[in-house]
Amino acid sequence: MKTLICTEPGNLAYGTATKPDPADGMALIRIKRIGICGTDLHAFEGTQPFFTYPRILGHELAGELTDTGGAPGFEVGETVTFIPYFNCGKCIACRTGKPNCCTNIKVCGVHIDGGMVEYLQVPAELLIHGEGLSADELALVEPLAIGAHGVRRANIQPGEFVLVIGAGPIGLGIMEFARIAGAKVIAIDFNEKRLAFCKQKLHLPHVINPQKEDVTAALAEITNDDMPTVVIDATGNQKAINSAFYYMAHGARYVLVGLQKGDIIVSHPEFHKREATLMSSRNATREDFEHVISSIKNGLVDPATYITHRVAFDEAKDEFKSWLDPDNGVIKAMICL
Repeated sequence: MKTLICTEPGNLAYGTATKPDPADGMALIRIKRIGICGTDLHAFEGTQPFFTYPRILGHELAGELTDTGGAPGFEVGETVTFIPYFNCGKCIACRTGKPNCCTNIKVCGVHIDGGMVEYLQVPAELLIHGEGLSADELALVEPLAIGAHGVRRANIQPGEFVLVIGAGPIGLGIMEFARIAGAKVIAIDFNEKRLAFCKQKLHLPHVINPQKEDVTAALAEITNDDMPTVVIDATGNQKAINSAFYYMAHGARYVLVGLQKGDIIVSHPEFHKREATLMSSRNATREDFEHVISSIKNGLVDPATYITHRVAFDEAKDEFKSWLDPDNGVIKAMICL
């Protein structure tokens, strides 16, 4: 079978491998769609934490189930996705219902080889029914679940002002599920095309470009001087993360979905006087995947609006680098097999 391997930062190469013969408890999926996410792009440019090379990328996946691995209720031939965070089931996180941050987690396409292949074996217990969704829609469930999980961590209440920093695919998903939770969403990004997407596709009334506006002043005006009671970072940018501590209302919650390699730096008095709460949000759980699928089926989210670029598997190597360029207007690139 064909594979696409990130051999080192800045370099992809096609290869071949033997079609997997699934081990006990492992299902086999014929991959149909591969969504490209920030993790893949960061790995390609050499800025992804917890990463080693060579690595087959890809964890936003959908395909045809060719071996159920004994998973009850699944049938050969159905279109599926899966939870790409392979957990141990034994550690403190797994035992307390947080397999998304398992101490021994192996994320498909990050810690172990991923889905830029024709066939992929995955733990049968992590399969997700397609529920009648298309392959395109199913490949977008995982990134949307990341957003849904961050929103759930924030415990958003109806009517709250929620500031989402970063209007990439993960940030857009956070905005969608914050809206579904009843929030008044504010988006921040430097990219005017992405802010326009927020206005036109997500119908957000409030967007801020830090290059053109004083963020603190704009937030004060929007919130009647209260400032946002929830701030969620989806940039993974050190400067953005550190700056956002000053955007919080007193008593606010700050959720870090984006990940960067540096230190978090904050004025302790500024943080302390707000009695603020700082949280990280890692990956997602089955509950989040199911919430996303239900939201798509009920018309609350239209994942088709996210796909701006589409290529065949054999074209992906040559196109990949271009997806790093903000001027190309990429929201979500999709590889089709």
